[in-house]
Amino acid sequence: MTDKPAWSDAFAAHQLPTLPSLPLADAREWAFGGSTGAGISVAIIDSGVDADHPDVGGVTSAVAMESDTTRDEGYRAVEGPHEDLVGHGTACAAIIRSLAPDVDLHSIRVLGTNLKGRGLLFHAGIQWAVEHGIDVANLSLSSKSETMYGPLHDISDRAYFARTLLVCAANNSPGPTFPSEYASVVSVAARSSDDPWSLSCNPEPPVEFGACGIDIRVAWSDGGSTVATGNSFAAPHVAAMAALILAKHPGLTPYQVKTVLQAVSENAKVS
Repeated sequence: MTDKPAWSDAFAAHQLPTLPSLPLADAREWAFGGSTGAGISVAIIDSGVDADHPDVGGVTSAVAMESDTTRDEGYRAVEGPHEDLVGHGTACAAIIRSLAPDVDLHSIRVLGTNLKGRGLLFHAGIQWAVEHGIDVANLSLSSKSETMYGPLHDISDRAYFARTLLVCAANNSPGPTFPSEYASVVSVAARSSDDPWSLSCNPEPPVEFGACGIDIRVAWSDGGSTVATGNSFAAPHVAAMAALILAKHPGLTPYQVKTVLQAVSENAKVS
């Protein structure tokens, strides 16, 4: 049996309480029925995206954050096409494309070949998304660094008030990681399901939403695919749903999108 990522057990059916929902006969139809994500920009802050992968269908823009000690900020942003150094970012992009086919995807590369990166580059990637007016940013990565707690908290708050919705995967191992634990973001863990539209809401910290992410087939490097498990792959399912909501209801704030996500969760019931 596949070892489940941390926090997944919180989304087992017997664990979840019934939560109040919006007074709608079909909340999902109201939230994103008929939506394709058209007009919404979604950033993949990750290891890069293979724009030529058939499951991705191209990207609107790409930028790579690279260390540069000659600059005061310690990095440089290299704009233009780039490769996915691992396959991880491509997997996330393809999941989003499968649910929200008409979104504009933007690749922001901050990770290296070992799926690791400096906190400074991670912060820079989020900052780029905010400064370029990205609607939804998928963060299937996190930082354990205590020194990054403050800077990541600050940029996450800036994103919140700039209406850039950050959808963050919780770490696969127990322990605090950032920014998934901040209230300003949408935090996500994996749950067992064969339905890519499955979504549940947990009112207890540290993770709010559970989505499909255990033993699922995902796009990978060299135009191929693999079977993978991780909170990383649950987050883009939720990012896609958020994009669909925003496309159908333009102008919603991150707070409002999070409320709608709770309303369309499987354990939300109209009282």
